[in-house]
Amino acid sequence: MSGHSKWSTIKRKKGAADAARGKVFTKIARDIQVATRDGGGDPAGNPALRLALAAAKAANMPKDNQQRAIKKGLGELGGDQIEEIVYEGRGPQGSSFVVEVITDNRNRTVAEVRHVFSKGGGELGSDGSVTFMFDRYGVVTVSKETIGEDALTMRALELGAEDIRDAGEEWVVLCEPTAFTDVCTGMEDLEPSSADVQYVVKPEYGLAIEGEEAEQVAKFWAKLDALDDVQNVFTTVELPDEVMEEHGP
Repeated sequence: MSGHSKWSTIKRKKGAADAARGKVFTKIARDIQVATRDGGGDPAGNPALRLALAAAKAANMPKDNQQRAIKKGLGELGGDQIEEIVYEGRGPQGSSFVVEVITDNRNRTVAEVRHVFSKGGGELGSDGSVTFMFDRYGVVTVSKETIGEDALTMRALELGAEDIRDAGEEWVVLCEPTAFTDVCTGMEDLEPSSADVQYVVKPEYGLAIEGEEAEQVAKFWAKLDALDDVQNVFTTVELPDEVMEEHGP
């Protein structure tokens, strides 16, 4: 017989939801801070900041949090400087991962990332040990309800995009990082659900995994993603949706 009441279960679930929301807010705040640092605090002249603020709005992030992140990016609040770092490593079951972090303490972060790789049966690699398996693309995702394929194709090509992919209920537009700002600006009226520069695995290195092996990789992926300083995680593996929903980040 369980020793936990229904109220205890509810509190645990609420705590998990609050923690997840806090993690999202932290990631968005860092995106805002970096965008402000690199492009200034005026969203009208800073597409990256506009996108970060749009993500903040979609996540119901308080305005005070957004303004604080902008002020940090402008250096008005002082504090430690943040830096962006990319780590690469091999995970379980032949998987490979690229991990993007934003941190104010490089030593702390690399120790945490290395610990997850080691405990998960993998190892942290050197620069270039994994990224050669990926292409670096600007990725803009828009709902199919907002535009048809032909119209999107014409617009995307005019803006400098390279490819459009079908992702179920959404279109995924790919472009070179140098064209990312133009593509984002040209598609703002479509209200993209996401827009950022990502590591996209090359087809020849993609790996589909199922069953218990997939669960192991998904749990490893979730532990990486849960680290406070981690912003994005990219991998060579493709896992079943049901496994990701139950065990993934």
